[in-house]
Amino acid sequence: MSEYDYDLFVIGGGSGGVRAARIASQHGARVAITEGFRYGGTCVIRGCVPKKLMVYASRFPEEFKESAGFGWNLGEASFDWKRLIDNKDTEIARLENAYQANLKRAGVDIYSSFAHFVDPHTVKLIEEDRTFTARYILIATGGYPNIDQTLEGREHLITSNDIFHLDEMPKRICIAGGGYIGMEFASIFNGLGAETTLIYRGPEPLRGFDDEVRAHVRQEMIDNGVNFVFGEVFTKIEKTENGLVGTTTTGRKIEADQILFAIGRSPLTDGLNLGAAGVQVGERGEIPVDSESRTSVGHIYAVGDVTDRVALTPVAIREGHAFADSVFGEMKTVVDHENIATAVFTTPEIGTVGLTEEQAVQRLDETVVYAANFKPMKATIGGSNGRMLMKLIVDGSSDRVVGAHIVGPDAAEMAQLIGVLINCGATKAHFDTTIPLHPSAAEELVTMREPTRRHKKS
Repeated sequence: MSEYDYDLFVIGGGSGGVRAARIASQHGARVAITEGFRYGGTCVIRGCVPKKLMVYASRFPEEFKESAGFGWNLGEASFDWKRLIDNKDTEIARLENAYQANLKRAGVDIYSSFAHFVDPHTVKLIEEDRTFTARYILIATGGYPNIDQTLEGREHLITSNDIFHLDEMPKRICIAGGGYIGMEFASIFNGLGAETTLIYRGPEPLRGFDDEVRAHVRQEMIDNGVNFVFGEVFTKIEKTENGLVGTTTTGRKIEADQILFAIGRSPLTDGLNLGAAGVQVGERGEIPVDSESRTSVGHIYAVGDVTDRVALTPVAIREGHAFADSVFGEMKTVVDHENIATAVFTTPEIGTVGLTEEQAVQRLDETVVYAANFKPMKATIGGSNGRMLMKLIVDGSSDRVVGAHIVGPDAAEMAQLIGVLINCGATKAHFDTTIPLHPSAAEELVTMREPTRRHKKS
């Protein structure tokens, strides 16, 4: 009989934790998992999935407009917020049930409780008032949205945790934060017809993305009707008879029905009692780990957003799978965090993978940039004024394509496929010898022959 109740106990039922539990169990380990909220985690319950459903909803008004150029005559359109939310909730419930069903099929014991450490090998389920021991413990608790705790009137704000459950769609919304979450919700509510303002402390949104992409998306969103306020933050939020009023650092007053804070997320480690396990924690509450996701305690691991490495759901899944393979499958696996394709579901959409132009200039001896800015075919008679942007970043010394950046319809789909090519070491010559698929926007990626600009280190 084992000295432990389980070979593996997973704290956190999001994508990373669930994947790790399933794979470890399939490798023959005795596994348990606990989740205090809902199985599926941030992505499924209050993140990527419901957000993408709302993105789809927000793009129909433009589709209705464009249809006239193609001969369609439509009646007056109307939007039912409650129906969208109800249908979204039905789909999220289906996915949550699927997550639990997959765990059960894999033979994982499932608990519904928050948990904390009692000692390095023991966890306590708080709501159930039970303790279990495990040879290995995996922390996969994710993150939570930030709010400025010094802001007067912060009790009137909402975060991305709340936005999917509003009883009514706000007619006026102000979003604080210029990251991908803030920008996505600005596009969503603007598309649904709300008067939308985004306030950001910096001079340009989407810090960390390619500068040309950032400027292009910002201007496209302005053209679509989003109001931007740069270089300011809120200093006070007040509730009035007509809604909310936010005062900024310059004294500007912004009126809204809802003010959404999307100023980043922090690792969720409060309440885990990590000190009892001896697990070291970083300044932001993150759990530092090595390349194999091992914490400062040899048998305790962590994956996903709680480690503050790359806060993307597919990364957490890959990390969880690699952990299970390495520890229980005798297949040592290290996750490569380079060249991860990602998307920002603004309107227009961003798909990107690899180095930005700015990063390439810093790292490479010679950087060659190919770029195209054009009106997509659908817009020619559809009437849209939006323009697509495509960029390839090439290492001038090796001819390898080291970055690709796309703004426009289906950008995410294209970035996923280009990510395979970049990870395989494809060169610009490979792109050039590929026969274009015509007519398509993607053909621009293999027809850009003349460099737009070159950068050489002196």
